[in-house]
Amino acid sequence: MDRKPNSFQPLAIVMTVLAALVRLLPHPPNFSPIGGVALFGGARLRGWQAYLVPLVALAITDPIRSRMEGGYPAYSFGTIIIYASFMISVFLGRTFLRNTNNPVRIGTVVFAGSLQFFLITNFFVWFGAHSMYPQTLGGLTACYVAGLPFYGRTLLGDLFFSGVLFGTYALVSRRLESVRSVTA
Repeated sequence: MDRKPNSFQPLAIVMTVLAALVRLLPHPPNFSPIGGVALFGGARLRGWQAYLVPLVALAITDPIRSRMEGGYPAYSFGTIIIYASFMISVFLGRTFLRNTNNPVRIGTVVFAGSLQFFLITNFFVWFGAHSMYPQTLGGLTACYVAGLPFYGRTLLGDLFFSGVLFGTYALVSRRLESVRSVTA
C-alpha cells in the first residue's frame, strides 16, 4: 500500500522539534530552520499539532537565544508579528504541501513563505513607533531595501532547511514503509 507523504506522525514530530533546536546552534543572521520548520510542520503534522509544535519550538528557543545573544527582550510586539508570520507559513504548508514531495512545488511554497515573512516583518519595522524610517512611501521603500540582505539569508535558510526536512522525511518514511511491508 502506498502511503501519503504525511503518514509517519512520530517521525514528523521528532524532526520538527530537532530542527527547531538547531536554531540554538551558531548560524548566520536569518539563516535559521524556523521557516522550514513552519512549512514542514504544516505539511506533515496533523491538525492542531501543525500549528502548536512550531509555535512551542519558537516560544521555548526564543528566551534561550535571547540569553545567548546578550539578554535582549525575548518577547515583544515584534515577536507577535514574527510568530504570526510563521503561522502563515504553517498555513501555506498545510494548504499547498500536505500531499506532495514535489521539489518544485516545495521550493515555490518556500519562496512564498520567505517572501511573506519579509514583507510582513519589514512592514512592521517601518510602521513601528520608534522606526528609523519616515512614515512615507519613501521610508517604506528604504526599509524594504535595507532588509534585502536579511531576506536573501532567510530565503537561503528556508530553502536549505526545508530541503533537509522534506528530503529526509521522504527518504526515512520510504525506508520505514519498506520495513513495514516486509514485516507485514
